[in-house]
Amino acid sequence: MELHQLRILRELADLGSVNAVAKALFVSPSAVSQHLAQLQRNFPAPLTQKDGRRLVLTAEGKLLASAAASVASTLAEVSARIRTQEQERDTPIRIAGFHSIGQTIFAPLLTYPEGQLPPLRFSDEDVSQQDFPALTSTYDLVLAHRMPHTAPWPEDRISVIPLAFEPLDVAIHRDHPLAEFKELSPEQVIDEPWVVSRSGYSPADVLETIAALAGQAPRIEHRVNDYATAGALVEASGCLGILPRYTARKTLDSTVTLRPIKGLSAGRQIDVLVRAEHLHREPVMDVIEAIRQTIRGLVGA
Repeated sequence: MELHQLRILRELADLGSVNAVAKALFVSPSAVSQHLAQLQRNFPAPLTQKDGRRLVLTAEGKLLASAAASVASTLAEVSARIRTQEQERDTPIRIAGFHSIGQTIFAPLLTYPEGQLPPLRFSDEDVSQQDFPALTSTYDLVLAHRMPHTAPWPEDRISVIPLAFEPLDVAIHRDHPLAEFKELSPEQVIDEPWVVSRSGYSPADVLETIAALAGQAPRIEHRVNDYATAGALVEASGCLGILPRYTARKTLDSTVTLRPIKGLSAGRQIDVLVRAEHLHREPVMDVIEAIRQTIRGLVGA
């Protein structure tokens, strides 16, 4: 059994397909299959099985993939003890985040005094909630959001660091008749035209709940995922929108205001997802603390 074989099994658990593993590791799909076959020779029980056209892990394969994550964490801890702090400081930390969190905190992280943080490399990833954990195979830190009523993150495979709960509010033009109310009920807003995200993203989920509480379908005129664009449409058209309370602030025109939804605790949990082995790296922990401080300032603003 070799370490790279265990890594391939772990990546298959996280990414879900041989092709995705091959792309992430910059090898051919046939090379991935060969390494899995070599690993299988060490075990009497099958580690993988066919599910349609995809290769997936069996229960035994998942158990070994979990052990592979523990091995990687142990090796990272030992490696951190061997490397000097100066060597670690030269290694860039790769950070991915959903669009609105990137617009809000990526730039502030770059303003930290020189020397306090290692080099940072940012990427924005507009993915559905269930796809965030797989990004930890590519990035050191992944800023992700999750609706409270949905399945929890797979903490058997990744570590989760909670950051904040962000309410989702109704966005409304300040001259709209409903703007005089401090909070809005589902019955008040359901007859209005809406700009909302595509299905599978937080705003659309909240509007579905509003519709269920009001007992009728909403009138959706625009499907837009980008919050700045959604806010501009609210400002220009008189539509209502659903936007996050903290991370949408910088993108909103002054004519657009936010109102909470009466009787509905709508919002999303913002977390850092990270593979356990990265938590042994002191510079990574410094970046996590900087992210925490930046989010605290955002929530308290």
